[in-house]
Parts: sequence; structure tokens; C-alpha cells
Amino acid sequence: MSLKVYDSLSGKLDEFLPLKKGKVGMYVCGPTVYDWAHLGHARTYIAFDIILRWLKHRGFSVTYIQNITDVGHMREDSGEDKIGKKSSEEKIQPMALVEKYMREYFRDMDSLGVIRPDISPRATGHIIDMIQAVQKLIEKGYAYEVDGNVFFDVSKFKDYGKLSKVNTEEMAAGTRFEVHPDKRNPEDFALWKKAKESDPFKWPSPWGVGFPGWHIECSVMSAKYIGEQIDIHGGGRDLKFPHHENEIAQAEALTGKKPFVKYWLHTEFLKINGEKMAKSLGNYVTLRQALEKYDADTLRFFFTSTHYRSPIDYSEKNLEQARRSLESLKNSIMLLKRLTPSKGAKEEELEKQVKKTREEFEKAMDDDFNTPGALASLFNFSRTLNSFTSKSDSMSPELKEKILKMFEELGGILGLRLTEEKKAGGELVERIMGILIKAREELRKKGEWKASDEIRAELKKAGVALNDEKVGASWKFE
Repeated sequence: MSLKVYDSLSGKLDEFLPLKKGKVGMYVCGPTVYDWAHLGHARTYIAFDIILRWLKHRGFSVTYIQNITDVGHMREDSGEDKIGKKSSEEKIQPMALVEKYMREYFRDMDSLGVIRPDISPRATGHIIDMIQAVQKLIEKGYAYEVDGNVFFDVSKFKDYGKLSKVNTEEMAAGTRFEVHPDKRNPEDFALWKKAKESDPFKWPSPWGVGFPGWHIECSVMSAKYIGEQIDIHGGGRDLKFPHHENEIAQAEALTGKKPFVKYWLHTEFLKINGEKMAKSLGNYVTLRQALEKYDADTLRFFFTSTHYRSPIDYSEKNLEQARRSLESLKNSIMLLKRLTPSKGAKEEELEKQVKKTREEFEKAMDDDFNTPGALASLFNFSRTLNSFTSKSDSMSPELKEKILKMFEELGGILGLRLTEEKKAGGELVERIMGILIKAREELRKKGEWKASDEIRAELKKAGVALNDEKVGASWKFE
């Protein structure tokens, strides 16, 4: 089966055929590093982490670029530079703020097991490239300068709106477009901005001292590190307009090559308890806060259980369900590990299911990276495995290794560490539980069922469930 992806521009599933056979250039818009990474970042970057892992699994050589925006991203309400405003609030140098939150962002992504990009170019390291690109757009007639500001003339680019389906003629000035008195048209956007004395970053240019607009940054950096045309460009749905729409206009006007991007991929919005996440609503959750409450595997499982193009709702109920489901899957693997190494009954049927599970997993992932379908294949197999372990206390070493390898490999594509021993309670808790289970087994051998049941009941009150299996008792957090 061929890999199919949903292209946001065409609005349909297309067969994935990269520009160069066997090679993929993927650019994902990175964070503006002025504050802590939040759950919205996790939603998008875990999704593209899985996409990266699947492409590599399919044998593609992937160049993955994710930029760092450290200049030019302005607040919509005040027009202030986000980094400049936050550095004033924290009373530190703007570049010190950038370094602080960039490092913390990577720490949070590392905690989630997100593979680092091949290159993380910073906007401030590419100012000369951006000035050259803006100059060329002026020369080609797509841009104009007024009093130190340079704007892209949207009226000169006939395809504007093809990604977001926005109709510029129907949109009133100031509603979706940045207002500026020097613009010829309200939909025109800034390529270079004249700096004020208070602006934290500024550079000399042919049009005076200023700094680049946010949109030109990604067009320039993607071209530098991947090429004038790229295979996959991704980000959150909120970036479709104006950011990605403006990227298309700049890039295609600059190079004359179409399409700038062959496949546009966008993640859907994340909500908190059914509402949009916002500091004003008091429901803003940073990744660091989420990781204090839930382990990384639970968070990854939660995001993976919903397709990247479907909305997702972060709530205590949904996270608890994710934790229980993941624990159930890991518990099946733990019981498998405890089987004694000798051939068990009806192994042939189980071996057929291993092959079928791989096929179902691959079919789901080839269908626009359908992670819920991929997870379903693993859970279907775990039910078959549970049926086997409830009736047999042994399995051939070869089959056991094959099953463990399958869980490790397929789980790894989703970034889940399914075959690692459970560490939710720490090493000390593991040892204490081992002692309790052994003591309880001795009581059961002596027929002291009341005492045995009391241990189970007290553990249940503490949030620990005991399961008596043929191969011995196992435990998990409820």
C-alpha cells in the first residue's frame, strides 16, 4: 500500500510522492521563544515527530527543519514585539530571554521523547538572507517601500488565498489584516519593519534600521536548508492564515517556482475541558505543569490516540483514560515477559496474529498517519495475547522475542516505550510491591484467604489493583 497524506491546499488525500525519490524535505514552523512551551506545542510537535518516525521507517531519508523565531513576531493587540515585551516584564536582556526559553523548550521536547530537528535555524542568524530576499521582491515588482517599511503587494500575486481560501475583497481592513497607514492595500503584509527606539532587535538595511517581518523568516530559512521547493510544510491550523498563506506568496513570487510546498499538513486545535486554551480564561497549561502531573508516555499516548487533523480535548477524565489504557497495554507485555521459555499451546495462531498486527498498523499509518488506527491494532493484539497468557504459563523463546520486538518497534514509531519496565512508582515501590506479592502468595499457599483478601482490599484503597494470573500476581496503578 502506498502512503497517502491529506494536503491542506488540495483538500484531499494524495499519494505521497516526494520531489526527489527516496528523499524528503520537511519544514515545521517552530516556537517563538518568549515563554514556556505549552500543550498546544506538544500537540503539534508530537504529531510531526510521529510523521518523521514513520517516514524514516518507510525508508525515506528525511531532512527535518524546525525554526526558532527570535525576532519579528508581534503581538496582535499592541503591535509590540513578543520577546521585547516579555524581556521587559522579566527585567532581563531580550537575547537572555530567548536563550532561556529556547533551552527550556528543547528540555520539554526531550522529556516527551520528541526527536530533535536536523537543523533549528534562528531568525536572527539569517538577517542578510532576508534582506536579500526582500530586495529581490522589490526588484521583481512584488514589494514596495514606504518610509523604511517594506510591504508585499498582495494584488500582484493572483493566487493569494489558495491555501486558506480567504477572499481578500470580502475582508474589511483591520479585521484580519494588520493595520498600517503606509499600506497600499489592507491585505498587504510587512516584509521589513522600520524600527522604533524601543524595539529590542534591529539591523541596518537599504531602507533604514529595522527588522524582518515574521512571515519572510520561514520562506528564507526553508529555501536555504531544503531548497526553493519542499515536500512537507507543517504547523498548527492557526498558521494557515496569514502566516502560511504569506509564505506561499513570498516564496513563489521570489523564485517563480510552483508549488512552493507539495504537501501542507496542519494539526487541529487543542482545547482544555472543552474551551480554547487562554491565559485570560485561567486554563493555560504549560508542558512543564502537565509533566508534573502525568508521565511523558501518558501524555504521548493521549495525543497519539486522536488523529492529528481532529480536535483534541485535554481534561483530567481524558488523561486518566489515556493512563489506564496505556497501563493495560503495558500490563499485557509484562505478563508476556513472565512466561517460562518453552513452547506453549496454540502458538501458531498467535504467530499469525503478529503478522496481521504489523499489516494493520502499517495500513493505518499509511492512511495519513492514522495513529488511532495504529493503536487499535496493538490493542487488538493485546487482547489475543491476554487470552493466551491466561491459559498458558509458557511460550517459545523465539515467539516471545518476536512479539516483544513488534511492540518495541511499533510502539517506538509512536514514541511509546511499551517494553520498558514500569517505573511509575519508582524503584522502591517496585521492590515493596514485589515483597507484598510474595508474602500474599505464601498466605494463599497456606489457605489463609482472609488475610490474602485483606491485602488486596487495602492495596485497592491505595489505588493499586492486583491481578491473579496463571503465571503469578501482577499489579498496576488504578
